[in-house]
Amino acid sequence: MRDPKALDYFLLILLSLFWASAFFNIKIATYSYGPLTIAFLRIFFGAIPVVLLCYIKKIKIEAFTSDWHWFAAIGAINLAIPFFLIAYGVEKVQSNLAAILMASTPLSATLLAHFFTKNEKINLIKTIGILIGFFGIVFLFSDNILVNENNFLSAILILCGSTFYVVGGLLTLKISDKKNENVTASILIWGSILLLPVSLALEQPWNLNPRLDSTLSLIYLGIFSTGIAWLLRFYILKHNGLVFQAQVAYLIPIFGVILGFLILNEAITTKVIISLIAVIIGIYIVKKGNKNKVN
Repeated sequence: MRDPKALDYFLLILLSLFWASAFFNIKIATYSYGPLTIAFLRIFFGAIPVVLLCYIKKIKIEAFTSDWHWFAAIGAINLAIPFFLIAYGVEKVQSNLAAILMASTPLSATLLAHFFTKNEKINLIKTIGILIGFFGIVFLFSDNILVNENNFLSAILILCGSTFYVVGGLLTLKISDKKNENVTASILIWGSILLLPVSLALEQPWNLNPRLDSTLSLIYLGIFSTGIAWLLRFYILKHNGLVFQAQVAYLIPIFGVILGFLILNEAITTKVIISLIAVIIGIYIVKKGNKNKVN
């Protein structure tokens, strides 16, 4: 690993922007497309740059080998289901709310890892971080401007989407001996396969007359916020390590809130700012707990 240089920080910010910009682009895509179609096309377009990378680097894609059931399960739980839930939820809530809710993923990951892994147990520092972070989420739900009886379920579904991300991440431990590019390409392929018949049957996208901005947002979601973002992640992990790459967790909700305001003119209330700060502090404390391993 090398010490981060200016280029590395630029790529880290770029990765954060790609992931943070997903939320307002999902919102724009919902103007024309149903959530199943959004999830399918996002995965389909996202697979293109990852599969191309595997081809260029001569990395074997094992989507249809004896481990296909793991790739299919992870493709469903880590991609298809959360992408659908997030798209369904964002249709009725502000994109900045979704960005903050999804930022809770490291917190729920820490909680679930305690029960399903041997080496990632909760300690006092992690507990404090989790409590502060989840206070931010609960506090956000008290903002009647953002969350009300008409979209409460949508907000809950977005939170469920973040939990599926975590469960999918835990499942990848079953195939941790395989190359990241192979795993990512394989689960993207299976996510597309699983969603295609469902989206065709339930949403019949051939009957749509989509707006141009919705279509462009959907293509961007797939190629940049999914495919190229994963390639950037691989690069940063290889050259700078997991600790450096993990800093995107702090940047994504910040950029998500700012972009929602700039692009969609979404309200930034006092409770949004307080919740955002609480979630970021919670993530920071949890990561400190991971470093210190204090029981």
